[in-house]
Amino acid sequence: MRRFLIGFSLAALAACATAVGTSYAPADSKGYGYTETRIEADRYRIVFAGDGATPPSVVDDYALLRAAELAVENGYDWFRIVGRSMDESEKGGVGIGAGFGGGGRNVGVGVGGNLGNVGAKKFYTSKLEVLFGKGEKPADDAGGEIYDARSVIETIRARMPSADKEQ
Repeated sequence: MRRFLIGFSLAALAACATAVGTSYAPADSKGYGYTETRIEADRYRIVFAGDGATPPSVVDDYALLRAAELAVENGYDWFRIVGRSMDESEKGGVGIGAGFGGGGRNVGVGVGGNLGNVGAKKFYTSKLEVLFGKGEKPADDAGGEIYDARSVIETIRARMPSADKEQ
């Protein structure tokens, strides 16, 4: 039993070491990073998927950053988020359960339960649908979903890790 626990602990530690946080870059072969789809001339769908070490706030920031970059690259000044979602999934880990039972001659009784997963990681994906615009940002920003593209780029890039700023 002791060897099992030591082996399990080492495996859990190795699983923790594999997730390093997703850099701001186009999606890699595992699907981590950003993708965009042009829907109309001034409308895009942006997705940023993070690995198990990328917090949801960073995933959301990186999706916003990509929207801002696309706006500027296409000659726009601002963007409005017209659709937004954050998906969460749990991957990896080991399921732990417990149970006991008893009985005799033709009668059996058992109780079991799921105690959860050990070592599982949460993966977040931010999905945005944005509409670009030129000129002054519209004044009807009551919901806070209209962003100045250059300001978003400056603000988010200022708090990014150095390695991501070079992307």
